[in-house]
Amino acid sequence: MKKANAASGMAVEDECKRKFLELKSKRNYRFIIFRIDGQQVVVEKLGNPQETYDDFTASLPADECRYAVFDFDFTTTENCQKSKIFFIAWSPDSSRVRMKMVYASSKDRFKRELDGIQVELQATDPSEMSFDIIKSRAL
Repeated sequence: MKKANAASGMAVEDECKRKFLELKSKRNYRFIIFRIDGQQVVVEKLGNPQETYDDFTASLPADECRYAVFDFDFTTTENCQKSKIFFIAWSPDSSRVRMKMVYASSKDRFKRELDGIQVELQATDPSEMSFDIIKSRAL
């Protein structure tokens, strides 16, 4: 069952929401990468819990847009173990203008489907989503 959004015409596959809930509640995945396929958002890749942030960034295409969620574990200055779920809108400068427009216009609608996003990040090149930036946004 897909729900289309009249504003952007984009549907979100139920699997997207299901996998996100598994990441959030069961912590089955370290990350999920989503892509727009035709008129709907679909799951492209699931990162297992042992994968690292480097594995995640290596999974993003250099010249195509993607949405992604990453479950970031960190230790606070008080030495507490915490985790934050990041939503990353990956829109590299080298991707096609039309693709950037489609991803930009559908982002908020898609993000609303994923209940539990704690931090949002927009990146056009890898330096804008370095590990240090992720860490500073989590604290």
